[in-house]
Amino acid sequence: MEINQNAPVRQTAEILIHASPETVWKILTDVNAWTGWHKDISQANLTGYAIPGETFVWKINGSKIKSTFSRAEENKVLGWTGKTFGATAIHNWFLETKNDGTLVRVEESMEGWLMSLLSSMMNKSLKKGITYWLHQLKTESEKTQA
Repeated sequence: MEINQNAPVRQTAEILIHASPETVWKILTDVNAWTGWHKDISQANLTGYAIPGETFVWKINGSKIKSTFSRAEENKVLGWTGKTFGATAIHNWFLETKNDGTLVRVEESMEGWLMSLLSSMMNKSLKKGITYWLHQLKTESEKTQA
């Protein structure tokens, strides 16, 4: 599922990670371990696998989110949709093999009455959040790869 380009809140960012796509993929899809390397995530629970249709519940910055995987192309693309109070989101990760590692691009759109009302603040918050997530993923992937 593509992000909504017309959503009031949307961001994209990328980072080069000096680790294989397989390593990055393993870390991204191990939802239950997110709390160990991403300090803003205080809960993450997936009872199945990171495959389309599977749901997971997680809490980030105090917001509880129920998400459903929408895309899963091993070592290439991982996406989910999520719902929380006043908002729905589409979140996608793209992994591309590079000579010196993996280029990871993340994109997210958020909409709903709360996102429309607070779009300026939420765009800044989302940009900060996905940048932080990328840096934490880079640190964990490079540590694991070593």
